[in-house]
Amino acid sequence: MTAPEPLPRGVRSRTATTGRLETHYLESGDADGTPLVLLHGNCSSSRFWGELMADVPDEYRVIAPDLRGYGDTATEPVDATDGLGDFAADVHALLVELGVDEPVAMVGWSNGGGVTMRYLRERPADVSVGVLVNPVSPYGFGGTVDVEGTPAYDDYAGSGAGAVNEDFVDALAAGDRSAAENTSPRSILRSFYVDPSTELDSTLEEAYLDSVLSTAIGEGNYPGDVTESDNWPGFGPGTRGVNNAISPKYFDNSGIVDVSPKPPIHWIRGETDSIVSNESFFDLGYLGQIGEVPGWPGEEVFGPQPMVDQTRTVLEDYADAGGDIEESVYEGVGHSPHIEAPDRFREELLSVLAD
Repeated sequence: MTAPEPLPRGVRSRTATTGRLETHYLESGDADGTPLVLLHGNCSSSRFWGELMADVPDEYRVIAPDLRGYGDTATEPVDATDGLGDFAADVHALLVELGVDEPVAMVGWSNGGGVTMRYLRERPADVSVGVLVNPVSPYGFGGTVDVEGTPAYDDYAGSGAGAVNEDFVDALAAGDRSAAENTSPRSILRSFYVDPSTELDSTLEEAYLDSVLSTAIGEGNYPGDVTESDNWPGFGPGTRGVNNAISPKYFDNSGIVDVSPKPPIHWIRGETDSIVSNESFFDLGYLGQIGEVPGWPGEEVFGPQPMVDQTRTVLEDYADAGGDIEESVYEGVGHSPHIEAPDRFREELLSVLAD
């Protein structure tokens, strides 16, 4: 086992015990500064925010928690039937414990974007601005076929924990640091977390790989339990674990359209993202279409999930209902704009915060 890479200068490691669980978080800036909360995605941790945190002015109090089952936060089970509700409630409990009693700017990357939408939907007055970075669709991940989030099947077959590559899960559980297989955590980090043309600094790659490998494996965490289905591809979402929590059976954040007040939402996405995409290499509808999964019933039954279009449709509805929306696209950037284009991302984020 390798020693963890040190944190960037000015970034502090902390732990807080709330009424829900023991939460590890990173913190930077002035303890009395304007609160800025950064939420990481699936199979990662707060460590993916470290370099950004080191470059944010001290006038902000930056708080980046490890969500349950990731990093150094307690491995508590995830109730998938409440969507990402456990994560949103954990974040709120942490902010209460830390004495944050004013609206926060909340930045959510990937699944963290789903937590941000959930938080905003439940506590809109507690959010000054929401920044969604390549967020999971408001209709979750997998099993839907149009911009309204219509499921391919009534039992939401094709979504949930069963859609996760078993070889990747085994490699995570084994702590595999090699790049020998396409499904190894290091290979996935290099090919999908960032655009394949992006060459990560070797030290940062090790830090990010540590973060990926911190993922708690099991039916209660990642990826979750699986149920059988008579529909293609033969499984549906279970009731436990994070990947079931983003199944559209339980996950629907389109209700942000109806919240009041409506915090401004800034959507940042990498143009070449192949995780959250209209042609996602992690979506069985798309994989079936390109012949990677046998027995695909066809586009008229189970076409690729239009993830980006779903997000845009919901945000346009949010704007039509009186909200302020802005979309920013990073060309040549994949799933992690804050990693791949750090200078541009920092300047854009600071501009959003200033506004």
